[in-house]
Amino acid sequence: METAIVERYRDTPDGREAEKILRACVHCGFCTATCPTFQLLGDELDGPRGRIYLIKQVLEGREATRRTQIHLDRCLTCRSCETTCPSGVRYAHLADIGRFILEGKVRRPLVQRLMRLGLRKMAPSAGRFRTLLKLSKPFRPLLPAGLKRKVPLAAAAVPAWPARRHQRTVLALEGCVQQAVTPETAASAARILDRLGISLVTESAAGCCGALSYHLAAREEGLDAMRRNIDAWWPLIESGAEAILITESGCGAMLKDYGHALRDDPVYAEKAARVAGMSKDLSELLEREDLAPLGIGVPKAGRRIAFHAPCSLQHGQKLVGRVESILEAAGFSLTPVGDAHLCCGSAGTYSVLEPGLSGRLLEDKLANLSQGQPELIATANIGCLLHLSTRADRPVRHWIQLLDEFCA
Repeated sequence: METAIVERYRDTPDGREAEKILRACVHCGFCTATCPTFQLLGDELDGPRGRIYLIKQVLEGREATRRTQIHLDRCLTCRSCETTCPSGVRYAHLADIGRFILEGKVRRPLVQRLMRLGLRKMAPSAGRFRTLLKLSKPFRPLLPAGLKRKVPLAAAAVPAWPARRHQRTVLALEGCVQQAVTPETAASAARILDRLGISLVTESAAGCCGALSYHLAAREEGLDAMRRNIDAWWPLIESGAEAILITESGCGAMLKDYGHALRDDPVYAEKAARVAGMSKDLSELLEREDLAPLGIGVPKAGRRIAFHAPCSLQHGQKLVGRVESILEAAGFSLTPVGDAHLCCGSAGTYSVLEPGLSGRLLEDKLANLSQGQPELIATANIGCLLHLSTRADRPVRHWIQLLDEFCA
């Protein structure tokens, strides 16, 4: 695709990257076939190719408008288009650039500004989120139905982790909302690794991966979260930690992008690249290990489950089939899932900010997950878990917890 980026963007890091991405696009339109919002709305501007043109026009000097921003807001950043694209277009990076530029040029309505600010300030902090749950309990009946279904009744109790320490250690990213809502996920991962002779270690100074702020166009806020995590982990990395373990695939996609996000930071670029290279989904760690101590390989009747592969796992991290293989090896029976490549509508904060489209995607996803009559649904991301749980007619669990129960 030919470009004519105007001078004020041309020689900036964003402008140079955008030009490379735009020039890789050959207008083929394969991406529209796997774009959830294009499938729902049938509007070219609500598909990857149309959004690419909108961002290109802004970079070439066309006025940035609220209409352009709305089309970018409707994008889930599920990255299904990247999996489909034969030219390797890095659409998600271009979408971030477009959002960063538009956020500085188009003033959002007050309600939207307040909602986004609230999400950025409350969700990334487990402590603040626990406090919010306590304070909001009396007002729960007043919440909109969709939001009421998503907000837990109370913060979950923090379960105990294994007490013994092993020579081999990996660092844990506990996430933010996950610590308050499903802390048993990280505890299950710790118990699984403990059986394999690996200690899972947390660092209290680390926190949210930065994805929430970064993808809501609060770039510096997101980058600061990344720098804070790098500083917190660095002494442990230098002391010999093998990897940074991610139990939530959305966080994993962000951690693996630290090197790109901080590539121009003279202090953090090298460290960020190392952190990105060390970041591993639990399925990546387990596939390198002898799983005999977990009892995997010994015949054992498993439950019928439908596995929902989050977009951040299959499209963001390109980890296709890894979790499913581990679950099948453990004896679980996986039921068929139609259109497994399509997003469930969670997409970070999307289900809160775009409830209409998100709800339609959720209905389609649950129908596909239920077609094989599974006993329960398993997934690999806290956002997807909470979103699916709002309307699912069967339990929704994190796959790590199922594996932990299998090993018990």
